[in-house]
Amino acid sequence: MKNPATTKAIRIVLADDHDLVRSGIKALLTMVAGVEVIAEARDGQELITLVDDLMPDIVMTDISMPGMDGITAISEIHARHPEVRLLVLSMYDTVDFVKRAVANGACGYLMKDAPPFELEQAVRSVMATGSYFSPSIAQRLLQPSEPTIDDELTHRQIEILKLIAQGRASKEIAYELGLSPKTVDVHRARIMERLHLNDIASLTLYAVRKGLIKP
Repeated sequence: MKNPATTKAIRIVLADDHDLVRSGIKALLTMVAGVEVIAEARDGQELITLVDDLMPDIVMTDISMPGMDGITAISEIHARHPEVRLLVLSMYDTVDFVKRAVANGACGYLMKDAPPFELEQAVRSVMATGSYFSPSIAQRLLQPSEPTIDDELTHRQIEILKLIAQGRASKEIAYELGLSPKTVDVHRARIMERLHLNDIASLTLYAVRKGLIKP
């Protein structure tokens, strides 16, 4: 007779704003013995609510999502439920992304173009050892890296940069963040100064490279 503890399913909440991508990952996970996808989210806020309600073993989330992004959601979930294992599944493989994710509470990082068997490997490893990083990611972490966006900008500046890169005007940003347009303009000038960038196009490219917005 099997011990019930050994047959307990690994419960996963999956987050990605692309329905097809999410469905594909879910299909692969359901083929893994002893793994159950118990809920799906399209953004960070929905993910947090689901985790609060369901308390899964693993959260598997994309980073770049509308509204609240994956990094912010990871930070919030880790603060509320440190026992939940947080695994990033992303198309971005830069050291900056990985280090930001880990600094905010992620215990693993898997590339979206990884072979299907690696998905199971990541889940098993995260449950057994508390961490998993794709071989390509592990290799990159050993290389010297450029400063992360958190090293270069304040949290408020990151918020404003994200909105600027989305094409929002100063008045719109000011209204959304409860600031004056003049304050937003001052922040934008300081962001440009800190990053040594001279125009909105360069700021937008920087935001894409750092994963604040999707290409």
